[in-house]
Amino acid sequence: MSETKIFFADGEHPKMLAAFQQAQDTFKYFWRELSWEYRRIVPGLTIACVKVAFQQILDDPTPTVEHMWINEIDFDGFNISGTLINEPQSIDNVRLGDRVAIPLTQISDWLFAIGNQTYGGFSIHAMRSEMDEAERITHDEAWGFEFGDYDNVLVVSGQDINPENLVEHPMSINMRESLVEFIQNYPTELTARDDLGYTLLHRETIAGNRTSIEVLLAMGADKHAQTNSGHTARDFAALLGWNHLLPLL
Repeated sequence: MSETKIFFADGEHPKMLAAFQQAQDTFKYFWRELSWEYRRIVPGLTIACVKVAFQQILDDPTPTVEHMWINEIDFDGFNISGTLINEPQSIDNVRLGDRVAIPLTQISDWLFAIGNQTYGGFSIHAMRSEMDEAERITHDEAWGFEFGDYDNVLVVSGQDINPENLVEHPMSINMRESLVEFIQNYPTELTARDDLGYTLLHRETIAGNRTSIEVLLAMGADKHAQTNSGHTARDFAALLGWNHLLPLL
């Protein structure tokens, strides 16, 4: 069996710290894509996961930090939940398969792939930038994905050819009539709330879906509705930096 080369990077390295911040700043695009993935009949994503910085105080008063991946992601606008898919090596307060919930500020990366083309993966690209060409090829082959240019990290599909996809997901536009028909058939969905008090308008705002929000508001959704924690849809748009939604809300 051939040997698999493992690459490590210092989590305190300036490039890595910048990567962590980029991941947090752009997580909204990951969630937008995943929110549509959950509605697809035929899956479109090859992988979708988030890297989290787990901490534990052991013998040393300085916390031990281990960065590990979670999948089966959910997001409420503040906290990300998911299932741990790594076996911890340095800490023992979480285990493989545990369901965890962490604030957005605790993630260190996100990654999704369509086919073999990756999006996000900022910490991965930070490591790749320190490798020579042969090492990058070995690294990418080990993952089985095409990571591309580490100086041009993509966050949405079609970004280079259709930069408007950064503003609006194509499925939001394409599903306009289906959403109209859905609300016409199930009008109570406009006011229905989940256990946290979120309405459909809240959820579509968190996912940044402008066309969906236009439809919901036109059909009578209450933009002043508050969650159990007192947040309106506009609060989430502002919090996540969906600036194109603020005039609507």
